[in-house]
Amino acid sequence: MQLQGVRYGMHGQPPVSASNVDDVERLYQLELRLGADHARRRLAIEKEKEARVLSREGKHLHLENAYSLPSMIRLCLQMSGLYRRAQANSRELRVTENRFILPELPRGLEGLTLLQLSDLHVDMDEANLHAVMETVRPLEYDLCVITGDYRRDTWGDINPAMDGMQRLRNHLNGTVLAILGNHDSVLMVPELEAMGYQMLMNESYRLEKNGESLWIAGVDDPHLYQTDDLEAAIADIPAAATSLLLSHTPEIYQEAAMAGFDLYMCGHTHGGQLCLPGGLPLTLDARCPRHLGRGAWEYDAMQGYTTTGAGTSILNVRLNCPPEVTLHRLTRGPNGVG
Repeated sequence: MQLQGVRYGMHGQPPVSASNVDDVERLYQLELRLGADHARRRLAIEKEKEARVLSREGKHLHLENAYSLPSMIRLCLQMSGLYRRAQANSRELRVTENRFILPELPRGLEGLTLLQLSDLHVDMDEANLHAVMETVRPLEYDLCVITGDYRRDTWGDINPAMDGMQRLRNHLNGTVLAILGNHDSVLMVPELEAMGYQMLMNESYRLEKNGESLWIAGVDDPHLYQTDDLEAAIADIPAAATSLLLSHTPEIYQEAAMAGFDLYMCGHTHGGQLCLPGGLPLTLDARCPRHLGRGAWEYDAMQGYTTTGAGTSILNVRLNCPPEVTLHRLTRGPNGVG
């Protein structure tokens, strides 16, 4: 296995000052990893969008930045008698199994299994993080992929999240590929890589098994920071290769299908997190059709999966929308042959 196709599409932005000694060192390491232009532009975007509830254009709400929202949700759930149940639900992870049937899958990749984690928010709730670690420890898989959101907030100190991610890494086997989400600072990248996470920052990775290859591309956050660069991510992927895109959100599904991806994995929506009976989400916080907001879906020739995520956002509660870790199995057909 090897990392291939490192390219960046960010140029010439004003310098950004780091806020403390730790961040100065992180910025130095980040500039070595991504180049000064990319690193400083991403940090400038983070600063500009920090703690905004309404986007500067006035088109999109970012509910996770509403300071009073957790208290309002907690009060509503307490008044309805659902708070304790909803909190317990957030810690009861399930292992979901999904099959991607690809008739043209190279025979050497038959049965390849990928573990997907997403929306961990590891500094949100200690009990949930413990549940994640206990859930993933006995699982068997060829590769783990994580589709973003490691921090509780979209701004502030990254140290609590980094501590949680270090603890989680001790329970994950083999190679772990990861991307950033809208809660994540680019300053996390060097530290996560030092822990053993291989970050895909608009880059691709070739997974080899039995002499065959699965190409996995990962893009930076398309939702809040809009720093995804699909062109850079696919630059080194052969046209006929079997390919998978990791994106924090389902929002670039059309572009991914046009780029020729076979598979698409994402998270961000939490499946709604608080849903009506039957799993009907109150909100998905994503610019995409609602049927792409949870579970398996298809668009043109591309198959996708949007996980409900392992953690929670805003408040550690869930209703009618269990948290999950997902095992994806690739196969050529119903019987694993073709």
